[in-house]
Amino acid sequence: MRKNSIKNTRINQEVQKELSVLISQELKDPRVNPMTSVVACEVAPDLKTAKVYISVLGDEQSQKETLSGLKSAASFLRSELARRINLRNTPELRFIGDQSIEYGVNMSKLIDDVTANLRGESGEFAEGEEAGESEEE
Repeated sequence: MRKNSIKNTRINQEVQKELSVLISQELKDPRVNPMTSVVACEVAPDLKTAKVYISVLGDEQSQKETLSGLKSAASFLRSELARRINLRNTPELRFIGDQSIEYGVNMSKLIDDVTANLRGESGEFAEGEEAGESEEE
């Protein structure tokens, strides 16, 4: 099975969906932040391993605790995954912290700050005028 095949893509999506449900509803570890989401899942073509990208809403300490809690619960999650999904092999789970959502929020905030500063310096843009255009063009 190729890495980007339709079958592998479906398996990735199914594992991601089931792990999201398991982490949010079944896992009782107090170290795991309740605002934890599974961003992506990459199951190897031989179904032996899976990289699970996790995003945690909170500070860096909360992210570290959540990752350690998930790593310690990996065997439980794997056994539950085996019961819910009928695969030839149930992949070994490796949890990886993903900062893409936090990075996107920060970038959006910076863009909003810059546009607010531009509007504050030159007043409101004239109707039909875009940022960076001048009247002399």
